Amino acid sequence: MLETIESGGDRIAFRGHGGELSYADAGKVLRRLHASFGVEPGEVVALVGGNRPETLLAQFAIQLSGASVLLVGASSSTPDRLAMVEGAGVSTLVVDPERENAAELAASAGPARVRQLGYAADLLAAQGESPFELPDSVRVIFPSGGTTGVPKLIAHTGMYDGIAHIFPWEPHAGNRILVVAPLSHMTGNAGALGGFLRGDLVVLYEKFDAGAVLHAIETEGLTHLSLTPPRLSALLDHPGLASTDLSSVRSLSLGASPLPPARLSQALEVFGPVVGQGYGLTENPVVATIAAADFDGHPHRLASVGRIAPGSEAKIAGGGTEIGEVLVRGLATMDGYFGQPELTAAAFTEDGWLRTGDLGRFDEDGYLYLLDRTDDVIVTGEHGTKVYSTVVEHALLEHPRVEEAAVFGVDDGEHRLVHAVVVAREVTEAELRAFLLTHFGAGHFVPKRIAFADRLPLTGIGKVDKKKLLAMSK
Repeated sequence: MLETIESGGDRIAFRGHGGELSYADAGKVLRRLHASFGVEPGEVVALVGGNRPETLLAQFAIQLSGASVLLVGASSSTPDRLAMVEGAGVSTLVVDPERENAAELAASAGPARVRQLGYAADLLAAQGESPFELPDSVRVIFPSGGTTGVPKLIAHTGMYDGIAHIFPWEPHAGNRILVVAPLSHMTGNAGALGGFLRGDLVVLYEKFDAGAVLHAIETEGLTHLSLTPPRLSALLDHPGLASTDLSSVRSLSLGASPLPPARLSQALEVFGPVVGQGYGLTENPVVATIAAADFDGHPHRLASVGRIAPGSEAKIAGGGTEIGEVLVRGLATMDGYFGQPELTAAAFTEDGWLRTGDLGRFDEDGYLYLLDRTDDVIVTGEHGTKVYSTVVEHALLEHPRVEEAAVFGVDDGEHRLVHAVVVAREVTEAELRAFLLTHFGAGHFVPKRIAFADRLPLTGIGKVDKKKLLAMSK
């Protein structure tokens, strides 16, 4: 990272938050943040920041001090934020004054020190730097998105070696990468860090807006972007898509949840052979990948998340070829849950494989297909038939008038029922139920109720919020 700053010079490193920052100036901001924080080796420092360059540079400054950095979730509730800070034993809190409830968190958490994140323009005008001593390793802690109890604190060190190899210095490639996922989340953090290391221009957006993203693709000449399936759907359904010049896009990476085959096919038609999909989780961010070339002559692979990535291993629990929980391990596997040894022990098998909580299967060519979360499988009917929500969602999205779909189980007091919520136009519940019955040829796959919504609620990172949908359905 320090070599990148030295080599980047006056090249623009970041654009966003109303301004630009060169690699050289990013280095100056980094040094002044490092001096102002006064962090000691071995500390745990919580960072509450938005999608602006200073947040990423503050992370670097903390890690260069030999401290661990806890990235407080952008969409986390105040109780969850307090639980994270207390659970990690935070001694210093670095807060962005623009973040919601930042002052409340600082007052309630009561760490030994509170520091302001500051702004690049002010930091560049200030004086004071301190020398760097490279730490032996760097650690970052990502909180889980849990809503009950103490959030899991996912600690990583090994992933940085992987990022350094995946994103080599390529300043003349002319890459312009859009980061719209929160920097406090693995996707946004790794994307921004990787782009910075590669010498890209990193364009930071605080929030996702389909129209703004399309405008940025055309006016900024964006070459790389990463989206969740719901956000891709928003782009594909936007009225401005047809008139947008998409020719600059070299890579559109999709992840966070499996992409419905119908949407992936549409994305390939619109963007061309630059669309790929990745599978990972915060505990092990790189598991499998699939690229456009893999689909040629193999349309069934549109439902796959790909083959296992170099440096990773995966298998089905029990060693069989049937459907089961996906187990993984590799260079990007987490160190464990920070300060939570019992949770760490439960997350791994006795021989060191990480339990993903995802149900899947491999085909004969080694491609992985995900069917559901272990907690989301719907066991329904008098015979206890298993219905995988993802399978029903993908079938609903085959209907030409359905734009989005979410499927989950609902208890009626005696039975577990399949329930769906869709965003659709000019189609009735009866017509969708008939469509599914024809598609599956079996009634237990057909939701007992299909509700309609203007849009599906999303989590802070852009995944469909099924917990909220379940609460709304009761």
